[in-house]
Amino acid sequence: MLATALETRLREVLGNRLSLNRAERDRHSRDEAYMTPVLPDAVAFPETTEEVSAILQLLGEYRVPVVPFGVGTSLEGHVIPVRGGVSLDMSRMDTILDVHVADRDAVVQPGVTRRQLDQHLRDTGLFFPVDPGADATLGGMAATRASGTNAVLYGTMRENVLAMEAVLADGRIIRAGGRARKSSSGYDLRGLLVGSEGTLGVITELTLRLYGRPQATAAGACFFQTLEGAVQAVIETDLMGIPVARIELIDEVQMRGVNLHSALGYPEKPALFLEFHGTDASVAEQAKLFGEIADGCGGTEFQWAAEAEDRNRLWRARHDAFYAGKALRPGAEGYVTDACVPVSWLVECILQTQRDIEANHLLAPLVGHAGDGNFHLTILIDPQDPEELAKARHLAERLADRALAMGGTVTGEHGVGSGKRKHMLAEHGEAWSVMGEIKRTLDPLNILNPGKIVPEPE
Repeated sequence: MLATALETRLREVLGNRLSLNRAERDRHSRDEAYMTPVLPDAVAFPETTEEVSAILQLLGEYRVPVVPFGVGTSLEGHVIPVRGGVSLDMSRMDTILDVHVADRDAVVQPGVTRRQLDQHLRDTGLFFPVDPGADATLGGMAATRASGTNAVLYGTMRENVLAMEAVLADGRIIRAGGRARKSSSGYDLRGLLVGSEGTLGVITELTLRLYGRPQATAAGACFFQTLEGAVQAVIETDLMGIPVARIELIDEVQMRGVNLHSALGYPEKPALFLEFHGTDASVAEQAKLFGEIADGCGGTEFQWAAEAEDRNRLWRARHDAFYAGKALRPGAEGYVTDACVPVSWLVECILQTQRDIEANHLLAPLVGHAGDGNFHLTILIDPQDPEELAKARHLAERLADRALAMGGTVTGEHGVGSGKRKHMLAEHGEAWSVMGEIKRTLDPLNILNPGKIVPEPE
């Protein structure tokens, strides 16, 4: 628990926005995936950058850990306070500060959610493309370097955060980046903070790149006899330079879950969910070219959705994949992992992983951002069964090792958190120790989300 003197001083800053309530602490002890929860000692709800600065100065003085929290949709234990301390809930900093239509950028506080920004932009002709599925906070998305279904065309948070304001461990407030579309000025601190998962600073403001809404959009699903055929269609689409906006891979197990959860009645075969953006003519041409490619790769049973309502239904089914997978085994928990490999290795990586799933008698639906070589498993387990939990962990570790052996990464978009920290040395070698040196320079007391990403200080 917090020292009485620290609690008193924090209340001078926050008043009743410092909570020691057990239910509130429990809500901040976990994220979306299955992982052992840890209660924070308190939950703080700042409303300004200056309050965040004051809180960090106090916690540094008392050497109390602090973990930034958005809405808890992360999947690798990022927000779990593994060393206790204070959960810093940023949800009350939720104002859209400015939208510069001519420059196509928006300035937001970190507690603004993805859908909140999309709704605000609806009448401007602009949109923000990074779409991880969950209605996550934009601060959390920047902190975890989120991506999602649109990344193949529009990039990830790394490419779409132009600038940020952040508070460092000692309370200093810095700005990194700017609204100019390029700069050769100084170190890229913005790029360093994007993806740092709250270990280097607390994000308190973001400037985001926006895009014009396409004149025409077409979405659809295409089903294949084999998974190899589906991935080959992805590779050929990329080689032909077709600017597909989304191209998502779903295996036959996940399709069964999608049908159970969303009542779509789709064929239970490997499938690609696609979306094309552009003019009426370009979208029609892209869809025609892809159809020819898919036909040559064993694609059948095209189902196109041109109307917005039908497109939204299709993508809602994709975004609900985690819950759809769980529908295959009611009462089970989802042990979640992801990996990313060069696209040419995607089929082999998936096939070897599916053989591992079968050998361990596990149920693990698969979805992937096929255009990026990134895929996800939701391993459905009974967490009270130690044998199943051990098998799930072993499967996830073998996938991580396999991805590295194929020239890939242990996480394409979930991030490191505490769940994948064990693989960082194997992936990064000596560079991992350099990350630790950066952490110790900016956070010498190790109060910012300790136990995540980097080596523990000796």
